[in-house]
Amino acid sequence: RTVGMDALEQKIEKAQLDVVKAKAKYDAALATLKDLMDKRDGLKRDELIAAIMKSDKSYDQILQFIQPTDQEKG
Repeated sequence: RTVGMDALEQKIEKAQLDVVKAKAKYDAALATLKDLMDKRDGLKRDELIAAIMKSDKSYDQILQFIQPTDQEKG
């Protein structure tokens, strides 16, 4: 039984290491995804601001257009 227990403990240790490696890889991929999405959002924001600046609409007209009305809120 000792040999079986030792083999099982080794398998558990290997599985734990595999989980740690997988988590590190997941965390790195998640950080990359977040960075890319932040860059995309920044570009969209810049594009929106440029479009607003070129528009002949007033600030109030733009806000009225993009904000929901009372009927849309309810």
